[in-house]
Amino acid sequence: MEESIIEDLIVHDREKLIDQLMDEYGQSLLHLTYSYVGNREVAEDLTQEIFVKCYQKLEQYQKKSSLKSWIWRIAINHCKDYLRSWHHKHIVVSEEKLMHAPSQETEVEDQVIQRYEDEELVKTVWSLPDTYKEVIYLYYFEELTIKEISYLTNVNQNTIKTRLKRAKEILKESLEV
Repeated sequence: MEESIIEDLIVHDREKLIDQLMDEYGQSLLHLTYSYVGNREVAEDLTQEIFVKCYQKLEQYQKKSSLKSWIWRIAINHCKDYLRSWHHKHIVVSEEKLMHAPSQETEVEDQVIQRYEDEELVKTVWSLPDTYKEVIYLYYFEELTIKEISYLTNVNQNTIKTRLKRAKEILKESLEV
C-alpha cells in the first residue's frame, strides 16, 4: 500500500484502512498468533484484538517502518503479553488437531507418510522454547529477513542468528531420533 494513500486514509477514513489491512494481512496475522498460542480460537480472538489495537493507535504510526512491520510488532507484543497474562496461565485450552487436505497427485501411502512427517515437524517446532519457535516461524513461515525479525522482536540481529541456528540444531536432533 502506498504511503500517501495510507496517510490520507489515516486522516480521513480509518475504517476503510483497517478493512484493507484486515484483507491484506488477516490470514498471515492469524498464522502468526497461532504460532504463539497453538489454539485456533484463541488465535482468532487475539487477531481481532490486534486489529482493534491498530485502529486505536493508527495516529501513532510514524512511518519509520512499513505498515506491515508496524502491525507485526503490535501483534508479536500482543501475543507475548497474552502468554504472560493470568488468563493464559490459568485457563486450560484444548489442543487442535492438524488438518491436511490430501493431494490428488500422490499415492495414498505417500500422503500418509507426508502427513506423519508434517505432523512430527509441527509437533517438534511447537515443543521448542518460545524464543526459538518465534524465530523459526518468522523466518520460515513468514519469510522475514534476520533484520526484519530483529526489528519486530526488538532483539539484536546476531542473537536472532544464534537462536535460528540453535533452533535448527534442536529440530535436527529431535527429528533424527
